[in-house]
This record gives sequence, C-alpha cells and structure tokens, in this order.
Amino acid sequence: MKVTALYVPGDRPDRFDKAAASGADTVILDLEDAVAPARRAEAREQVAKWLAGGPVVDVQVRIGSLDDLAALPARVSIRLPKVESPSNVDAVGQRDVHALIETARGVEHAYAIASHPRVATIGLGEADLAADLGIADESALAWIRVRAVVAAGAAGLPAPMMSAYTDVADLDGLAASCAVGRSLGMVGRTAIHPRQVPVIAAAFAPTDAERAWAQEVLAALDGADVGVAVLPSGTMVDAAMARRARGLLARRYPPTSSSAEALSTADGA
Repeated sequence: MKVTALYVPGDRPDRFDKAAASGADTVILDLEDAVAPARRAEAREQVAKWLAGGPVVDVQVRIGSLDDLAALPARVSIRLPKVESPSNVDAVGQRDVHALIETARGVEHAYAIASHPRVATIGLGEADLAADLGIADESALAWIRVRAVVAAGAAGLPAPMMSAYTDVADLDGLAASCAVGRSLGMVGRTAIHPRQVPVIAAAFAPTDAERAWAQEVLAALDGADVGVAVLPSGTMVDAAMARRARGLLARRYPPTSSSAEALSTADGA
C-alpha cells in the first residue's frame, strides 16, 4: 500500500532523479501550481523527456491544463486538479486518474467522482478548499476529510492520502497532523520536500502492537470454518476485523537506513 507521494516542480529536472531516490512510494511531477505560468511549456517538455527514459518508480503527473496530455506517455497516470464532477474525468480520456477535490462543489460530488471507472484514487486539495470555504483552522477540515474517506470506501477505492503539509521545517507539526488524519481513516500523505517523506511513512506505518494484533486476528480467522473467533485475550473478532488486519499488514514500515541515505542525497529536491 502506498503511503507517501513526493511533489516535484516540473521545471526542475535536476530534482527528478533525486525525488525517485527519496524513498517515496510515488513521485508527482507537477505542471500546475508549482510552476510559474511562463515556464509551463518548458516544464512540460522536461517532464516528457524524463518520462521517456522509463523511470523505475511509480509516477503521476499533475497537469495544469488538458493541453499537457498530448505531451505525456499514455501509460502515465494523471493527477487531475479541481475535479468537481465525473465529467471533468471524462475529459482526460482512458488514463488512470487521481482526482483532486478542491472546491465545495467537488466535495458535494465526491462519491460520484470516486465512482468514475477511470478514477484510481481521490484526494483533497486542502489549500484551495480552505480558501474556497473561508476555513482558517485545520480542525475545520475534519468532517470533509471523513467525507472523502467515506466516498472512497463506498466506491471501492483506497482511503485517500492527506494533502501536503506546507511548513517543511515543522516536522513535529507534520507528525501531529498525520496522526489526526490517520485517526480519521486517511492513509498516507503527499510531501513537498524529501525530508517529510520518512516522517509521513513513520506516522502511517503500523505499530508493533498493531502488527501483532493483525497477525493474531488472521491466525484465528484465516482458513477457519467459523464466522467469528476468540483471541487469547478474550476479544471476539470477525471478518470485518480480518479486513482491517490485512490492511494494516499491507502498509510498509518506515524507510530503512538505506532509503534514509537516499533521502539525504535527495535533500535538495
């Protein structure tokens, strides 16, 4: 299960390889907000050139306009900003889409967007959404985050990742914010600097206690011809808990020392 995704400005090709070595599960090449309008044509060329080399990491491209699509390989997934209805997804064609909900209208249509057959994930663009709704406190986003989690779950999609935490120096604040998002059912987070990646990975990794619980649940239920089972602790568990256990075990541990070294190399990204 992917829990980290690192944004890289599309006009900074010197950072592409560093981002790929950062330990992030996904690299998001950005042709939208991270690039000044005057530089977007150049950024599109740089992104297309790098993608033609066949990067070995999972890559998404956040497009700035539909004009970007013609320059991108057909295999590349699109991170589509400001999605307000399924018709916005139709405009992308047959590519896999990671839909960003960034307006009140998009929130109201979250389930319909998540149900589109080309949508692989949904996420919130919280900076634009907060501006659209006049929200100044992160806590006011809680119900919208839960609504996105419910929409994704109802449509059979993975739980959404959280939006990027913009204060790259405040790693303690990032960890605390991730803990809030995790408690609401979100899984993972986008990053805007490599130093944020291991913090996010650690925040969403299962604890040793959670892994032990998950393994105990699956040992009690898997292959058993029963609807429920009782753990040694006396707790009754059923198939719903088995699904949660498998989900926990699908999450990876935080980056290893080798990926931390790669992170140090990528710190200028």
